[in-house]
Amino acid sequence: MEELFPRAADRLAAYAELLATEGTLRGLIGPREVPRLWDRHLLNCAVLERLIPEESTVADIGTGAGLPGIVLALVRPDLQVALVEPLLRRTTFLQEAVEMLGCTNAEVVRSRAEDLPTASYDVVTSRAVAPLGKLAAWCLPLVVEGGLMLAMKGASVEEELAGSERELQALGAEEWHVHELGVDELAQPTTVVSIVAGRAARGSQHRRRGR
Repeated sequence: MEELFPRAADRLAAYAELLATEGTLRGLIGPREVPRLWDRHLLNCAVLERLIPEESTVADIGTGAGLPGIVLALVRPDLQVALVEPLLRRTTFLQEAVEMLGCTNAEVVRSRAEDLPTASYDVVTSRAVAPLGKLAAWCLPLVVEGGLMLAMKGASVEEELAGSERELQALGAEEWHVHELGVDELAQPTTVVSIVAGRAARGSQHRRRGR
């Protein structure tokens, strides 16, 4: 951990402790996940920062206990991260975590993605939130033209992506790629779909709100 993210190691360790204690007590992290918090959750999320341009505004959709949003805010002080989560018990935990960790570059937003006010982010992230087509319909309208949607996915990502191409095109996605991050560093590399938002993606937000 210290070798990969030395400047954030202490605060990541404090966050790991918070997840293992309060996060477990409040049902945000399953007890079985505690022994593998670092490999399966924290480091898995931290390497996502390698795809995010400097000084970006980021919205983490359905952030839950703050994964990957809080991790990104800790390892990348240059980012401004919105932790978007609709459930009160989760946003309560998130607010406490942000304050305890001194995460001044993160804010908690209690909302569903589709109910967010008109807003533009350079990057929109997500982790295990929904099938790719549905996820893109929520996320791409929030991304500035030329910005990125980054979706952390599992082993069946290629099949999921192939089945979503028509939806992505309709939403104005310009291009998409699958990335394997941390291949030589993590026990289980992080699989990410990156999607570049085109001009039509912004227009789809207005069509969505007009329904």
